[in-house]
Amino acid sequence: MNKIVLALGGNALGNTLEEQKIAVKTAAKAIVDIIEGDSEIVITHGNGPQVGMINLAMETAKKHDDSFYDIPMYTCVAMTQGYIGQDIQNAISDELNARGIGRPVATVVTQTLVDANDPAFDNPTKPIGAFYTKEEADVMIANGEKVKEDSGRGYRRVVASPLPVDIVEHKTVQALLDAGHVPVAAGGGGIAVTKNDKGHFDGASAVVDKDFVSAKLAEILNADMLIILTAVEHAYLNFEKPDQDPLINITTEEAAKYIAEGHFAPGSMLPKVEASMLFAKSAPGRKAVIAKLDRAQDILPGKTGTVIMD
Repeated sequence: MNKIVLALGGNALGNTLEEQKIAVKTAAKAIVDIIEGDSEIVITHGNGPQVGMINLAMETAKKHDDSFYDIPMYTCVAMTQGYIGQDIQNAISDELNARGIGRPVATVVTQTLVDANDPAFDNPTKPIGAFYTKEEADVMIANGEKVKEDSGRGYRRVVASPLPVDIVEHKTVQALLDAGHVPVAAGGGGIAVTKNDKGHFDGASAVVDKDFVSAKLAEILNADMLIILTAVEHAYLNFEKPDQDPLINITTEEAAKYIAEGHFAPGSMLPKVEASMLFAKSAPGRKAVIAKLDRAQDILPGKTGTVIMD
């Protein structure tokens, strides 16, 4: 039986609560296609638009009513794990039941340990929330907010994105797998925490990249495969150019070369390829696949996606 960590991209979640409920039904069909192939599977997911919406809603409320107060970023991430996880677990459960597969599904509120001295805290890069025009971004920057252009799609707020060191609840996730359950874990990259001198966890003002956390969780769980589902069928050289070239099977060495040549957009395909490389290099025989959501059933037979191995 394959042990797989499967990461859902933001495209699988829609942009509103109602869109999310519809979108996760499509995602659930793809996930259960893989489960039917006799695989243990852990689901992770992004939360970029959702955590941004929560953060913006709290900021807006505070401007209109001073009884409201700032909600830390780690609390916003925890909130998204709850409501996104509920929709995902219900959709997967419905699909499993419809196919007569008796596997329980459960969301684990998951913390990701990061290093308090990670240099990422001095250089926020992780985009969250809505897209803005350059004019809107200029006003936000003038007001002291951190804003950057995001892969040609517009401007977004950015927060620190430190690298994951450990997944605090990984033993709970493993216990659920051992019991035949389907865990939904490390949503939105997990709730970023640091560890203080007394061994207690403190929330950090950061959003950890979902793809890197998925790779770390896959490594810790000794998974055979990391699958990153996204909006395109492959990683590409010269993406969206006349000479666009899909990558089918590549080594981590080749992937590093393509990164150096600038083929993958930051904030989009680049972290997916980098995370795939980290997992593939973590132990012999491990592989990562970047593929399109609606082709998920073709991943295990090797009919789609970009496969990255060491």
